[in-house]
Amino acid sequence: MRTNQQPSVLSPLQAARRLAADFAETAVERDEAGGTPKQQRDAIRQSGLLALSIPTQFGGLGASWSETLEVVREFAKVDSSIAHVFGFQHLMLATVRLFSRPDQWQPWFEQTARKNWFWGNALNPLDTRTVVKTFDRWREFSGKKSFCSGASDSEMLIASAVDESAGGKLLIAAIPSGRTGITLHGDWNNMGQRQTDSGSATFERVRVEENELLLDPGPLSTPFACLRPLIAQLHFAHIFLGIAEGALEEARQYTLKEGRPWFRSKVQHVSEDPYVLRHYGEFWVGLEGVRLLVQRAAAQLDEAWHKEHALGAEERAQLALSIATAKVAAARTGLDICNRLFEVTGARATHASLRLDRYWRNLRTQSLHDPVDYKLHELGEWALNQTRPTPSFYS
Repeated sequence: MRTNQQPSVLSPLQAARRLAADFAETAVERDEAGGTPKQQRDAIRQSGLLALSIPTQFGGLGASWSETLEVVREFAKVDSSIAHVFGFQHLMLATVRLFSRPDQWQPWFEQTARKNWFWGNALNPLDTRTVVKTFDRWREFSGKKSFCSGASDSEMLIASAVDESAGGKLLIAAIPSGRTGITLHGDWNNMGQRQTDSGSATFERVRVEENELLLDPGPLSTPFACLRPLIAQLHFAHIFLGIAEGALEEARQYTLKEGRPWFRSKVQHVSEDPYVLRHYGEFWVGLEGVRLLVQRAAAQLDEAWHKEHALGAEERAQLALSIATAKVAAARTGLDICNRLFEVTGARATHASLRLDRYWRNLRTQSLHDPVDYKLHELGEWALNQTRPTPSFYS
């Protein structure tokens, strides 16, 4: 008897795991090469995951932030560069959603879902070298930007410039990446996150139309609009957790398959070594704590997102504290595991062909862009003085 069964449809997480398995096969070689992971970016385009966080009424998959960031974490286990630019895709979409009018962000959402647009970042509010010149019906951006993650091979950019005539106000716009006057230099060559294309860009008299400016309600204007930096922070926490989970799993496989017991241990196999077991126990405890903190923060973000303009300042502050806590824990635990994994894999695991150091290099590189010390300062202000974090692009 024949049945007409429809082929099973993969969930976003299943699709991500399938992609991640492919990415893992070339992760070591691509880490060494650097540059743009064009083939992998195109695979993500074809998967439909660029529209993961876009609501279904605009052609997207309608995933929550918890679901979207879970995919980021899945990618980070094998390739944190891809996880970074994929997460920034949804952060850029959140930026236009939170800072602009519905007649702006809705068409951008629809076109992103229909055309599989990749969004890149040229925002970097700390880099004020790009300035604005105002004309009757448009603006002009000129200057340089650093840390433009994901800008290469993107269709759209979130860019910012300083309006000196308005007292240094930051203007943010959504513009096509290929617009005349934009040059992406491809000069990212750091020790970690080597395929995020986080190099510099130059804007030479780039025309920006009024309807491309994100002015209503604008950046950080309401508690809801202030979710943007928190999404960014939680995105990084998921990357850090994913890196640590990937490092631990690769270390585990190496220990079991290649590890040798130290001659003084008096055991037959390295898996019985008491010091090796202690390290793995400590790794497990650390990761379990981070997982719970990250999951709690993601659930709280989902709740805050659904409240939209009904979100209050106090609720936003409590979310900020949860996300800061998760990020600090993820950074510290991740760096610890990525450093100490060599204590359970041994001297041969330092062979350059394995590039097991990439986990530490990636996490160390990313964690420096927003110092943990200042996150701890904010948390200390709350713990001691009950002072809420002040919303900014980093808190």
